[in-house]
Amino acid sequence: MLAREAEINAKVGEEMRLRQNTLSPSHIVVSTLATIAPAMSFFFGFAVIVRGAGLAAPLTIVTAMVVILFLTNTIAEFSRFTPSTGSFVTFTGKAFGPSVGAGVSVFLIFGYIVSASTVVSVAGVWIAETIKMFLGFSIHWSFVTVLISFATGWLVMRGVALSTFWSGVFFYFEAGLLVIGSILMMLAHPRFLTVAPFQYSNLVGGLAGLGTGFPLAVYLFIGWENSASLAEETENPRRNIPRALLTGTLAIGIFYIFLAYATAAGFKMDAHALGGSQLPFIDGLKAAAPRLLVLAYIAGVTSILGSLIGLVNSQARILFNSGREGLLPEFLGKIHPQHQTPHSAMWVFLLIAVSLVLGFGLLGGVAPMEYFGFAGTLGGIPIILTYMLTNLALPIYVFRHRRSELNIFRHILLPVVGASIMILPLWGLIQPGQPWPFNVFPWIALMILVLSAIYGMVISRISPGLAARIGAYVADQSYLSE
Repeated sequence: MLAREAEINAKVGEEMRLRQNTLSPSHIVVSTLATIAPAMSFFFGFAVIVRGAGLAAPLTIVTAMVVILFLTNTIAEFSRFTPSTGSFVTFTGKAFGPSVGAGVSVFLIFGYIVSASTVVSVAGVWIAETIKMFLGFSIHWSFVTVLISFATGWLVMRGVALSTFWSGVFFYFEAGLLVIGSILMMLAHPRFLTVAPFQYSNLVGGLAGLGTGFPLAVYLFIGWENSASLAEETENPRRNIPRALLTGTLAIGIFYIFLAYATAAGFKMDAHALGGSQLPFIDGLKAAAPRLLVLAYIAGVTSILGSLIGLVNSQARILFNSGREGLLPEFLGKIHPQHQTPHSAMWVFLLIAVSLVLGFGLLGGVAPMEYFGFAGTLGGIPIILTYMLTNLALPIYVFRHRRSELNIFRHILLPVVGASIMILPLWGLIQPGQPWPFNVFPWIALMILVLSAIYGMVISRISPGLAARIGAYVADQSYLSE
């Protein structure tokens, strides 16, 4: 199998490769954490989780982290076998064939772009509101959105090391401010530092309450997988990508649990008051240390900036690799001659996301924060379905190509359980009886799925060499040539 991959890999031109050995393990971990955007995600998501689970909302986050760890095992194993910038597209394509890989390239990129547009939508509003609140002058959110998006595209185009460095700076700043705010809330109410948030008896509705906020708790982690698409530029990707995936998932999960506990303490362990707040962390810090409220808003700004840089860096690379391997139009696979970055795919990815936000916001009359909720739901459906399919792909891939390395626990049991558990957050997004427009999102996702499947079947028929090209750009060429 390795000899065959080496033969295919030797045929691909070096001019089509990204700059190898550019990123260290710490770079990709921090970039992944920045992409997840804990401040932004937690600010807007925790109240909804509390309304479903009550005071024991941290238990929902713990459960979501465990579920994500099942998925982490799958992507880590695939990255150990065949590290690729194509990530999910490569993994499913190698397991199920080129038609599935091509279909996933369309379906997943749709989900990623729609989800990325939520960050774009909140960027303009949050930064404009922060400027107005603390500097005293108004600026329209759309102008900020365009400015921030253009700056992000320029930075990401300049080089993966440079952009990853800045996403790391923004993340560390954001994380530091969140930790300070959390400590202040706990110090303000020391009598309420109890284990109540971790007691099952405080879980409203028991397992039903846990399930209510579970889809959103899983959504808080989206982006955990992004280090996989940085494999080609990472040192020793077969070792470092799996480690980064596990480290990033555990780190963000523990961080969310810490933030959830501190926020509950800031509300004196009052579940009713906690669930009644739209932005619990902000309101809790306002009550504990009002003069330091600016810290939370600045954390939100750095969270948005770090996330936007991180997701364009990582998710656009899947679009790039699909163009490079012939699953999508060839121009998407172009590499900047000077910076060796996938500039065409990055700009296409970013421009579509910005166009969605401006189109719905300025022409459709959808407020950016409303759009945030709409696009997050719609974009989450293809992403979760891809998670499930990739879990099922791992046993197939190992049986077909790596049978001598088969491990029943890692390659069959964990992926199958992981795929099964993802039914719960998926059901939360597609269940009948939801209000408009959430009730039409499952049908939109189904339509995109059908079109993606048709596209995959057509492109695989008219491109007979597609099967050999999927995964041809293995991240560590030197490993295969040995």
